[in-house]
Amino acid sequence: MRNALLALLVRGPSHGYELKSRLDRAFGQAWPPVNIGQVYTTLQRLERDGLVKGIDVPQTGRPPRTDYELTGTGAEEVKAWYATPSEPQRVRDDFVMKAAIAREAGEDPWALLARQRGLYMQTLAGLGRLAAGRRAANPQGDGVAPLVVEGAALHLQADLKWLELFEEWLTRTQAPGGA
Repeated sequence: MRNALLALLVRGPSHGYELKSRLDRAFGQAWPPVNIGQVYTTLQRLERDGLVKGIDVPQTGRPPRTDYELTGTGAEEVKAWYATPSEPQRVRDDFVMKAAIAREAGEDPWALLARQRGLYMQTLAGLGRLAAGRRAANPQGDGVAPLVVEGAALHLQADLKWLELFEEWLTRTQAPGGA
């Protein structure tokens, strides 16, 4: 959230609700709506860290609102964020850790595998319904949201393939049902 908010401020000052709306529009239903409290908490931290500066903007008949603008340090942070490739999360994935130590911890790796496969299949089906609903509602597409859904589905398909490899490894190294 931190870097996304900084990046949205590149074009000029904005207030928290405006930033929330822009994030929600960018991802559509592919992501859950952004929590406004998280936006304001993050903006306060960014201000504390000297990356943004709050500006009180008078409003007629209402208390002033606070718009946030990037500082020079904040602009440098955005440039550095875009210039740095994102690290893949897969090696330190929570499920991979569970799978790697399940037997040693006395857990049934077959049950672990079945639960994870069930979650992946359920999530994949939900993404399929979301994609179909979006295509029906907006056949021309609406920004990056369809690509986010497709990317999530591709990641899940890769995760399901990894579960197959994990299952093959279990089959070679241990009979089902044993721990």
